[in-house]
Amino acid sequence: MQFIDLKTQYLKLKEEIDTRIHQVLDHGRFIMGPEIGEVEEQLAEYVGCKHCLTVSSGTSSLEIALRALDIGPGDEVITVPFTWISSAEVVLLVGAVPVFVDIDPKTYNIDVSQIEAKITDRTKAILPVSLFGQMPDYSAINEIAQRHQLAVIEDGAQSFGATRDGQRSCGVTPIASTSFFPAKPLGCFGDGGALFTDDDSLATRMKAIRTHGGIQRHHHPYVGTNGRFDTLQAAVLLAKLPSFQWEVEQRGKIGARYSALLSDVCEVPHIEAGNTHVYAQYTIRLNNRDEVAAHLKADGIPSAVYYPKCLHEQPVFEPFGSKLGDFPESEKASREVLSLPMHPFLSEQDQDKVVASVANAVAKGAS
Repeated sequence: MQFIDLKTQYLKLKEEIDTRIHQVLDHGRFIMGPEIGEVEEQLAEYVGCKHCLTVSSGTSSLEIALRALDIGPGDEVITVPFTWISSAEVVLLVGAVPVFVDIDPKTYNIDVSQIEAKITDRTKAILPVSLFGQMPDYSAINEIAQRHQLAVIEDGAQSFGATRDGQRSCGVTPIASTSFFPAKPLGCFGDGGALFTDDDSLATRMKAIRTHGGIQRHHHPYVGTNGRFDTLQAAVLLAKLPSFQWEVEQRGKIGARYSALLSDVCEVPHIEAGNTHVYAQYTIRLNNRDEVAAHLKADGIPSAVYYPKCLHEQPVFEPFGSKLGDFPESEKASREVLSLPMHPFLSEQDQDKVVASVANAVAKGAS
């Protein structure tokens, strides 16, 4: 059984993917080839925003967004401690300070009620993470940001394809970021990411920063980076996009089936009213998570923990003063969460095997 089955996806789309890749090999424009503009146009249309800018990774997309907003030394950016390190790492990379806000225990997303207490005269942006495939309340977050004249950057690395009140992830904040890492809901065959905005000025600035800060060849008004998306990876996305919405719907059906079968066994994902969930990870909670994971492994079932340690517990963030106990919901989640196999091609037979193993482990007192 595969935790994420990329091989089956490739075999299903082999003709389309191979054709697209060979088109790039034939024309030889491996850097900023025509597929870049083509995929950016399709992604912008899918999200429902004016501009899409593809970049080299989800991490680079967040860094470029912060640089485009002139965030740097002396500034603060509000984010969460329960996420992958890149969400806060990029804040350090531009010289600013990450300020953590605890999560909502049901959704694992930022606890909106705690944001304003962390805003100071140095705060420049709020960077919420749409964790595991579900968006937080961006209407409330945007309202807080407008009141305090702050930018909002959605980290939608795990939520591309999800919606809130009918609006798609990456289309509800002034700037949004996603990742095309292979394991993401929409993944390429290497690293990749994208930025989305309706702001013409921000789009122009981010485009320049992506290419060494240059607006045109040999004219560089900004400090930039080499953040370009690879043409071959753009070709892979172009082959995958026509079936992406089908995959999103399959993820939703498989996630709903998991929840129906496991709701009496353990804590299953909570979906907020108005939300759809793309289940980048299908994550349950158990008191003795490690024992249950060991039981699954003994049954030949893979699982994963996202994330076993919160960011404020990582040595790199020690200088900023947070300590164990400061974010109790994040810390509790890190001890209890367990992600089960999830991909659009997961069979009911395999899913039943996973459910039976979890239920057996719980019945034996592992949870």
